[in-house]
Amino acid sequence: MQNKKILAIIPARGGSKRIPRKNIKDFLGKPIIAYSIEAALNSRLFDEVMVSTDDEEIARVAKKYGASVPFMRSEKNSNDHATTADVIEEVLAGYEEKSIKFDIFCCIYPTAPLIDGATLKNCCTLLIDEKFDSVFPIVRFGYPIQRALKMTGSKIEMMWPENMNTRSQDLPAAYHDSGQFYWMWKDAFLRNKKLFEKNSGAVILDNLLVQDIDNLEDWKLAEFKYEFINKNKKS
Repeated sequence: MQNKKILAIIPARGGSKRIPRKNIKDFLGKPIIAYSIEAALNSRLFDEVMVSTDDEEIARVAKKYGASVPFMRSEKNSNDHATTADVIEEVLAGYEEKSIKFDIFCCIYPTAPLIDGATLKNCCTLLIDEKFDSVFPIVRFGYPIQRALKMTGSKIEMMWPENMNTRSQDLPAAYHDSGQFYWMWKDAFLRNKKLFEKNSGAVILDNLLVQDIDNLEDWKLAEFKYEFINKNKKS
């Protein structure tokens, strides 16, 4: 894109508490990380698609599906307390040591099989054209969060009682991060080490294209959505 050097970073550590070996668990016939790698490669946006991992088996799987693993992740950034920003900073420093520089990067999560190349391209175009520091996909909450409820013991009450009699259609729409990927200018990231800046933009996705995967029920829902989407593409 416009002579910019662009890197895809897929962070995939070996440890996973809720779903063991989550990043390479079989998802409809392939390790789930393969979908993120293939989406990045097929988009033809990137000069390099790399996986940051501390795990030799994940590294082998990543290479099998076309990603590079130029260096292994440090132990410091492989524990439960390391953030995505910590991992990105380490990756960028690793390339700097090799005298390889990038202008833009996209951090793509390894458990996001519903990603497609069109959304990757749309977000990258928005980042460049609108001069945002970062861009990522978001999805609308299915119900107005202003009418959220809370419980104290068995007692139920509204979190914001002032909205008790407000019609749902009169409340502003609210959105959340889709948890799939983040586009950023490298220099903007290195200034603040944050993925979400004051100068951030977003592309809105349909709920069908988003599924957070934290447990086996989420996993099954993601498989259902993937099969439904791809069945419709073929018909």
